[in-house]
Amino acid sequence: MGFDWLAWSNPVAIWWSVLLAASAANVALWFVLYRQFRRRSFDRATLRLELMLLLCAAYVFGCAFRSVLPRADVQRICLFDTWLSSVAVGRSVATIAEICFVIQWAIVLRYFARVTKSDTVLNISNAIVPMIVVAEICSWYAVLTTSYLGNTIENSIWAVTFLLIAAALLRLLYEFRGVVQLGIGLALAGVAGYLAFLITIDVPMYYDRWLADLDNGKQLLGVAAGLYDVSTRWVVTHDFAQWKDEIAWMSLYFSTAVWSSLLLCSFGLLQHWLRRYRVRPATVRARAG
Repeated sequence: MGFDWLAWSNPVAIWWSVLLAASAANVALWFVLYRQFRRRSFDRATLRLELMLLLCAAYVFGCAFRSVLPRADVQRICLFDTWLSSVAVGRSVATIAEICFVIQWAIVLRYFARVTKSDTVLNISNAIVPMIVVAEICSWYAVLTTSYLGNTIENSIWAVTFLLIAAALLRLLYEFRGVVQLGIGLALAGVAGYLAFLITIDVPMYYDRWLADLDNGKQLLGVAAGLYDVSTRWVVTHDFAQWKDEIAWMSLYFSTAVWSSLLLCSFGLLQHWLRRYRVRPATVRARAG
């Protein structure tokens, strides 16, 4: 395995170095959270907090693995010649991590729904996990067949999912005051930025690739052939031209998305403060209703 491509003159080497540094920092932050969780007594509430920690670990370590061995699924390109760079391994890790990530969102929204007695937020918390399961199926369709249509639908579903999350956050924004309201506002701003990226860059990129393949008469793989292909074929390249369209979304994915997972996890340590910052307690609302 050659490392002659690891030079400051190669943008891919610089990008990979940044991914490694970000992943190391993210793993360190997870261990800081782990220590905080360990200080809690083992009661029922703490067992629920432990679930958040495990879900976060799946996402943080999954993204760290994918940062060390980045690959582009449909193109089958990677940086290192190892079976761990195969799409079969990488996509499996990504599927588990992404489902764990959206479960984190569902747990947090469900808790907010219970505190505020909001059916809207509760319904959204129930809907987002099944939606992302469907998105993962579309992703696997793209991976197996090499059709970017699957990626287009997958990321469109992610966009709709986070549009629903934004609606839930907007519903909650004026239910709280102080630092909780500030936190919800910052989360809403982050979700808005992510939606803007999906709508203006990510989804159009995959859609344009799909149209280009249609125009070129690209032959798609069948499911059986695709399963063999993702398990046995990977193309090692350190050429910036091959990676340039992947760098933007991967960089954001393996940094800001991981930070959001860590923040969702830390919510488990702070959730007992929520009721202190309610603008209108549930008991008052019930009497008024």
